Amino acid sequence: MSNGEGLLTVVRSEPVVAWRAGPREPGWVRRYRVKAFGADLACAGAGAATAFLARFGEVTAYATPYALMSLALPLVWVCAVALSRAYEPRMIGVGPEEFRRVARCGMALTAGLAVCAYATKTDVARGYVVVALPLTVALTLIARYGLRRALHRRRARGECMRRVVAVGHRAGIAELVERFRKERYHGMEVVAACLPDDCADEPVAGVPVAGGFADVPLAVAQHGAHTVAVLACPEMDGLALRRLAWRLERTSTELVVAPALMEVAGPRTTIRPAAGLPLLHVEHPELAGARQLVKNAFDRVVAGLLLVLLAPVLVALATAVRLSSPGPALFRQTRVGKDGRPFTILKFRTMARDAEHRKITLVSDRDGVLFKIRHDPRVTPLGARLRRHSLDELPQLINVLLGHMSLVGPRPPLPEEVAQYGDDVRRRLLVRPGMTGLWQVSGRSDLSWEESVRLDLRYVENWSLMLDLQILWKTWSAVARGQGAY
Repeated sequence: MSNGEGLLTVVRSEPVVAWRAGPREPGWVRRYRVKAFGADLACAGAGAATAFLARFGEVTAYATPYALMSLALPLVWVCAVALSRAYEPRMIGVGPEEFRRVARCGMALTAGLAVCAYATKTDVARGYVVVALPLTVALTLIARYGLRRALHRRRARGECMRRVVAVGHRAGIAELVERFRKERYHGMEVVAACLPDDCADEPVAGVPVAGGFADVPLAVAQHGAHTVAVLACPEMDGLALRRLAWRLERTSTELVVAPALMEVAGPRTTIRPAAGLPLLHVEHPELAGARQLVKNAFDRVVAGLLLVLLAPVLVALATAVRLSSPGPALFRQTRVGKDGRPFTILKFRTMARDAEHRKITLVSDRDGVLFKIRHDPRVTPLGARLRRHSLDELPQLINVLLGHMSLVGPRPPLPEEVAQYGDDVRRRLLVRPGMTGLWQVSGRSDLSWEESVRLDLRYVENWSLMLDLQILWKTWSAVARGQGAY
């Protein structure tokens, strides 16, 4: 199953032996699952108590069955969540599947209660049901999100990591190690590498080489690994991978496979068996059609509402820009939009009036296409504060309302940048540019050109409305921190 990032696929198999010689489940995993269990109990109890008090207020003869139902709901809820397998270790810390399963569990319980009430012709207080179950689901999702954020903070300090043995060629392992080090919230730490037998034993990106492909189980035991990550390579064909899975069964070590399609997310991939072979079917990215119409409508409605709500803030910021330095409040610049069509982007002015003339005397801090300077002398004091929290980009809501941009999408490029694009990079122009995107929540200006392109292409290939909502949610924390903004 994909992890939501298009990076790894889990290969699961049932052990055929009764003993385990490998590392036991890490202690932090057991503690996290206990915390999740306790949080689910508390959330269900709070939801049931709130619904009972809101609907009945006190225990009466009529309300007694609902009081008993409120006492039973926490136990029923955690049992239902467990049956939906939302406590599995592979759900911990990464991907939306944990939240999806909790939400589906709530819908299933509501539907089951409705069916039972109809089948038994029981008169159920609808006011109680419509508060208890939705509130329980909402509180559980909030609690799970809080647990995940706490886990990510610990992982940023190098704690609560799963030890990984990487199997494949040197270049692929080096890339995997680099990604895991940059995105530590995944909780994967490569502790050893197994290369083809004819490869040298020099470390790969600082990771020691523990032998060849035949030495993987030994490397797992020596390094106390919990996971083996196999990268696509010709030596590790179907037969070799199956034999490796059999050998890892005895240690209950998790086996994950990174396919050649590294940037394809889970919703676009399905396993379809044919002639006994599990074929990985990849859907084409949906760049037109009904879902895009929904996205466009969502963008314009939200942009319109935000413009109305933020009108006093926009007026105040425009006035501050005019008073802080000579020049207009708005900065207009030509950018390239969907299908290469130019448009005029709107931003609050953050630089001196002669900024474009002074640009030729400056040298970019970045290699590649983008021109970025960490301490740009053209930026005004107020402009630096606006940039830090992306307040200068609020006028782009007008661009969204006009259909030039989207709330979420690739970074809007300059014409001179597009002139240097290769064929692969031009795929960024297949969708509307966005006010925010994966680049915004992943480091902003601290990203290299290659990393920025990779994130934008990942978004284009794997767009969905749910991904947009996740990015919008993460944007608030990225903007509040102000990290990578200059």
